[in-house]
Amino acid sequence: ENITLPDGFKIELYAIVPDARHIAVGPQGVVTFVGTRKSEVWAVTDRNTDRVADEVKNFAPSLTKAIPNGLCFTDDGFLIVAEQNRVVLYPAAEFFYESTDVVAVPIVPEGELIPVEEVSYNHTARVCDIGPDGKLYISLGQPFNVAPAEKLDLYSEFGIGGIIRMNTDGTDREVYTYGVRNSVGHDHHPVTGDLWFTDNQVDGMGDDIPPGEINHQTEMGQHFGAPWFGGGTVRTNEYAGQEVPVEVTHPASETIAHAADLGMRFYTGKQFPDMYTNAIFSAQHGSWNRTTPVGARVMVTFIDEEGNATTEPFAEGWIDENGEYLGRPVDVEQLRDGSLLVSDDLAGALYRISYGE
Repeated sequence: ENITLPDGFKIELYAIVPDARHIAVGPQGVVTFVGTRKSEVWAVTDRNTDRVADEVKNFAPSLTKAIPNGLCFTDDGFLIVAEQNRVVLYPAAEFFYESTDVVAVPIVPEGELIPVEEVSYNHTARVCDIGPDGKLYISLGQPFNVAPAEKLDLYSEFGIGGIIRMNTDGTDREVYTYGVRNSVGHDHHPVTGDLWFTDNQVDGMGDDIPPGEINHQTEMGQHFGAPWFGGGTVRTNEYAGQEVPVEVTHPASETIAHAADLGMRFYTGKQFPDMYTNAIFSAQHGSWNRTTPVGARVMVTFIDEEGNATTEPFAEGWIDENGEYLGRPVDVEQLRDGSLLVSDDLAGALYRISYGE
């Protein structure tokens, strides 16, 4: 009831999903899968297509999982789950989701996504996406507030603090993106195929700096500034005054400091007005490192013909008048009818945003 939206839009509860994080909608439209930063992946079904979930089940409960946050589907309908330190492919998840034991293929075995000695809880909520090249893209957040100099060569080698890509069978791994502090949302533009991604800025520099980021990558190997930049063009204290040894691509759009921009998705549906076609919907999780909380809302980023990006609030109201969180949005995903699902890991819920119904 507290959420405000543009005229013609409404938001409703879709499902109760504990610790709901990143969302993958099955291509058959049968099941929506939801990851967590705990040990569960949830299978959410709307059997009668009334746009309210009928059932929420623990997916593959017999398999031990560690931070199965990032989920995506291949073009041929295989579910991929990116965990803290492995990547698992489920060939028939949509059809055998009701079984306690499903086929699971570790395309990146446990302990091989990053070096075991680099594992920590911080910034290990992975996200994944299938690019227009058919390859699997996975973000690898680095575990520090600001990565120390002695780690940079190792991190560049493995793609920690960046985005890697590989074939969907795990072969031909390579580092695609460098200089990313912690990205928990990326998607490819439906027309240009370019990679766009959110990035979370450095903490501890004050309430109003550095800004959050929505980034635009046009070719493999580009560097986005971390750890020399803490967000936008703001230099980190740890590397202040040092010459930046790489060519840096700065954000396409800056967002308010510490709002924690996470999951994002380009809108390709037909339900919303035309102005939203190919716009980015993204979730701001909300600040923890700020005197007055900000964020906890869904943003929309419009991209003009020249590639200029402008970000503004779309759905907000998850922070009440006392500055307390009513919810913390994590991810945005599109249903087959063109409505949007928004996950909330504080309330443990999925919401559905629709237009004109």
